Amino acid sequence: MQQIGGFNGRVADAPSDNWVYRILPPWLWPYAQLARWDRPIGWQLLMWPCFWSVALAANAAAARGLFSGSQMLFHLFLYFIGAVAMRGAGCTYNDLVDHQIDMEVARTRSRPLPSGRVTRTQAKIFIVLQAFVGLLVLLQFNWFAVVLGILSLAIVALYPFAKRFTDWPQFFLGLAFSWGALMGWAGIFGSLSFAAIALYLASIVWTIGYDTIYAHQDKEDDELIGVRSTARLFGEKTKQWLVGLYGLTLVLAFCAFALAGVGLFAYLGLLVAAGMFAWQIVTINIDDADQCLALFKSNTRVGLIIFAGLVLSLLFVLP
Repeated sequence: MQQIGGFNGRVADAPSDNWVYRILPPWLWPYAQLARWDRPIGWQLLMWPCFWSVALAANAAAARGLFSGSQMLFHLFLYFIGAVAMRGAGCTYNDLVDHQIDMEVARTRSRPLPSGRVTRTQAKIFIVLQAFVGLLVLLQFNWFAVVLGILSLAIVALYPFAKRFTDWPQFFLGLAFSWGALMGWAGIFGSLSFAAIALYLASIVWTIGYDTIYAHQDKEDDELIGVRSTARLFGEKTKQWLVGLYGLTLVLAFCAFALAGVGLFAYLGLLVAAGMFAWQIVTINIDDADQCLALFKSNTRVGLIIFAGLVLSLLFVLP
């Protein structure tokens, strides 16, 4: 296996059998790692609030006789591309900001920047290329959605610094990662509603919950270098906090569904999601990094179940 900069070209916290390493030439691996293409969980978790919002808006549009299946499918495709591109750009930006911190954390020091396999200039160029793809996607929507999407950049820019001044960086991640819950609705209606806002709030609280689980992997290193997180803040009371966070997620999502007038299957999806949340809470061992990573990743299945419920609800209300 090719050795690059003292490493084998891989990063410590990504699966070695990922398609990146089977298909891409080794000189592209560092860029794929900057964009986290070898860790799809990130773009999936960014995508699900977008998909929820599109499906929620489609349910509301169908009730008004305004549903367009082709529009819904096209928007889902756009949000998939946008999630991959903007998650990649955001991760590359985050790695630039955290360059020195990542050198001090065992799990992250093998990443392209701290390992020296990519220069800061190369990373900045890569950000621009990914952001350009995101811009092309954004320009396919109405102008209200375009402006709304641009406004999210302020939160994205702030997030990497949050762990330096607050114990709640996961809240700022939630603000950024959940923006799609507003975008999906705006992309269809050209406006916002209380249903979309409730869905956005639900997504924020969900993000705080799952990223707290993720942050428990790094809590010892974070304590040594002074990085703050809800994992460190909650500590041994993490399970109790997760009960509150995941419970509030379900309540807010229920409110969003009720305001949008969705059907029974959407609520059944929430019920299944509640069971999956309960399983995470009951089984979590905050001192087992591997299990924390697995539970964190399981949240993409939660996102899929909620989306599937909304789609089934839509199918059963269409004439």
